[in-house]
Amino acid sequence: MATLLVLLLVVPAAGLVALYAAPARQAGRIGAAAGVLVFLLSLVLLPLFDYDHAQRFQGQVDKSWVPAIDLRFHLGVDGISLPLLLLTTLLSALCLLYAVRTTTKDESGRSFTALLLLLEIGMVGTFVALDLLLFFVFFEIVLLPMYALIHRWGSGEQRRRAANKFILYTLLGSALMLLGFLVIHAKTGTFDMVRLAQLHGLGMTAATQELAFLLVGLGFAVKTPMWPLHTWLPDAHTSAPTVGSVLLAGVLLKMGTYGFVRIGAGMVPQGAHQFAFALGGFGVVGIVYGAFACMAQARRGGDLKRLIAYSSVGHMGFVLLGIATLTRIGVDGALFASVAHGLITGLLFFIAGGFKERLGTTDLYTLGRGLYERARRYGALVVFTAMASLGLPGLAGFWGELYAIIGAAKPAAGLTSIGFHILMAVAGVGMIVTATYFLLVVRRLCMGAAAGPNGRSRYEPVTDLTPRELVTWTPLAGLTLLAGLWPAVILTLADPAVHNLLGVTR
Repeated sequence: MATLLVLLLVVPAAGLVALYAAPARQAGRIGAAAGVLVFLLSLVLLPLFDYDHAQRFQGQVDKSWVPAIDLRFHLGVDGISLPLLLLTTLLSALCLLYAVRTTTKDESGRSFTALLLLLEIGMVGTFVALDLLLFFVFFEIVLLPMYALIHRWGSGEQRRRAANKFILYTLLGSALMLLGFLVIHAKTGTFDMVRLAQLHGLGMTAATQELAFLLVGLGFAVKTPMWPLHTWLPDAHTSAPTVGSVLLAGVLLKMGTYGFVRIGAGMVPQGAHQFAFALGGFGVVGIVYGAFACMAQARRGGDLKRLIAYSSVGHMGFVLLGIATLTRIGVDGALFASVAHGLITGLLFFIAGGFKERLGTTDLYTLGRGLYERARRYGALVVFTAMASLGLPGLAGFWGELYAIIGAAKPAAGLTSIGFHILMAVAGVGMIVTATYFLLVVRRLCMGAAAGPNGRSRYEPVTDLTPRELVTWTPLAGLTLLAGLWPAVILTLADPAVHNLLGVTR
């Protein structure tokens, strides 16, 4: 297993080398081959993983890298990181496959593919790193590729402004996060995440843990993004190319919530306990704010990609609420919701990108109505994904939100029950508004008559799902259904690891 974890980083790096050794016209195929190979290698982890000890870090690689600063090349996975790792390799492979047809056969196309592979290295590394400095290195690697994808290959006049806003927000958050890591090291003498998880705060005073959580929490809050540090996200999503939006929503946001769980709750528990209610409060404000922002986008002049971006603020709010409860059921729900959001919102951005390719816009009213008549399968997929995102029982979006609500009903000992009950009630209102705006989107796009009185369509024709879209989108729809009908596929992995991380029994 240790060799596999190294290969997950080596293969995309080898793909980068192959890109510049081969003719530019082959770049898209080389990138797709590397992405698919990484995904297949990650699947091999499943039969090798010891599910009876999902709470342990398995397949560890631990080599000294830079002794002067105590940096070690330390990798491993447990029941918390494995689902997120598989989500990352799946979405990366699908994005690289999807981009083959649209990638230009020149140096620009080669650079585009190289950025996707570099992005995959950073994302995979973040979820397998077991050294705080190594975690920081991989966490930072993703910034420049995503910045370049938005700045150079994004759409709209505001793409450069959106890219600049993205990099400035995330760099500031990363600087604060690094300061938090240094505070932890100063008091414990180690960056080893395995050792820090075992200590579970021992060796650090309550004040030190609170300072460390505040610093690293601000860094993760920007990446999540947590209201009110979310303002870079709608601009970035609106401007980013399709695969950039898919990876940004599907994986990069999860790096923030993963950090809250792994480092915040697991390594500085007293700091997490001190700021738990504030974390849940900001999360719930994000739920309501995101829902009403989406309601505004559902009106005339609204943009589908911007609406999906604001919906992510709301969905990540449920993740933060689950984490804030500091209970097994709440954190289990947060991890489940993170994976579900990656599948569902990744598919939503693929769908929005399909509209952009077909009609040259994602303006909800310009796209027109009657999608059931104009492109039946496309319309059915829009409805399916919208229902999953609003939390329809039987689909993946339901369980994470339910677990977060149940966790808020009985938060960890020492947290204010009345306060969390209020948060639970407000989050419930957000769920209702979320269902409302997704139903408005479905009515706006899919329902109504496409043809006028003369029998001719009143809107631009829409091509139905293409073979490329079926290949790259169907896995996400299938997994959304599977996770909704069989949530244990994720929860049986996560729960033992969450129990061990929190050091509690409920």
